[in-house]
Amino acid sequence: MDLVVYALCAVTSLACAALLLRGWLRGRAPLLLWSTLCFAGLAVNNVILFVDKVVAPNSDYSLARALSGTVAVALLLYGLIEESR
Repeated sequence: MDLVVYALCAVTSLACAALLLRGWLRGRAPLLLWSTLCFAGLAVNNVILFVDKVVAPNSDYSLARALSGTVAVALLLYGLIEESR
């Protein structure tokens, strides 16, 4: 069951990133670009989680997961701050 949940989370994040990118390409709203980058980073985070828990359960990828999640959220935070100026 874990396999399905981790895979669905990764696919959902990637789908959100793709839809946000499509919206950004149509309207060029900067916040859509930052949201796209955030969800792409979250998709990477979910893929690393899948590898960590399912593919290589004896390895520890917690630092990579923490870094990718932090970078993803930091990108969105930066975009929100830039848009508020």
